[in-house]
Amino acid sequence: MSIHNEIRRVTTHRLSEMKLRGEKISMLTAYDYSMAQLVDEAGIDVILVGDSASNVMAGHTTTLPITLNEMIYHGASVVRAVNRALVVVDLPFGTYQGNSREALHSAIRIMKETAADAVKLEGGEEVLESVKRILSAGIPVMGHLGLMPQSIHKFGTYTVRAKEEAEAEKLLKDSLLLEDAGCFGIVLEKIPASLGEKVAQELKIPVIGIGAGGGVDGQVLVLHDVLGITQQFSPRFLRRYHNLAAEIKGAVGNYINDVKSRDFPNEKEQY
Repeated sequence: MSIHNEIRRVTTHRLSEMKLRGEKISMLTAYDYSMAQLVDEAGIDVILVGDSASNVMAGHTTTLPITLNEMIYHGASVVRAVNRALVVVDLPFGTYQGNSREALHSAIRIMKETAADAVKLEGGEEVLESVKRILSAGIPVMGHLGLMPQSIHKFGTYTVRAKEEAEAEKLLKDSLLLEDAGCFGIVLEKIPASLGEKVAQELKIPVIGIGAGGGVDGQVLVLHDVLGITQQFSPRFLRRYHNLAAEIKGAVGNYINDVKSRDFPNEKEQY
């Protein structure tokens, strides 16, 4: 029996079942084959090929510069590694806002060229036409509300969103609009925990939080932050599970020393 027959794939339907039984959903980013393989084998439920690749893979200060072609490259690399997790690919900035035809074209390219399971996009009522058009093609869509990094120049800050009543009410309204349109799930980023819990209780679809408290249906973090590869980013919601930056630098330092001292390669390491 092949591994594909032994492993039960995570699907959008299975995520709904998890919410119904109160099982929390685990979600992490991944951008390349090797990391995705490890994350999938560890048993993660959802892998997000995030436009955060713009920051952690390419060194940009925002998510705005990454292109659709680059997201497709990262998405295809991840999908080739995954046997179990649901793979969601971010639609990058400029590929869906204000033009639902372009949104559909972008989503179709991602699905055809990466073989991913779903796409994710930021925004509520203002992108609803794009959401509906993508869904009309049978492509699963995950929403994203709260802090929306693609709109950072509009916000002007990465501070907590929806602290004021008007913005909180809009977020809840947008969540319901996205659910009614047919989204299978929503990510809520950097909002008060009480609002995150309220949205999760109001919606039938899974709500995944990043800095949205423990009352939502699941959590997502950026893999490189979790592993301590990136060190510059330390928001309150981030828990580091390792300090790989120190380990990697230590290993590279040992390699350099062994090369310089002629210890590497030794007799057993040559032909």
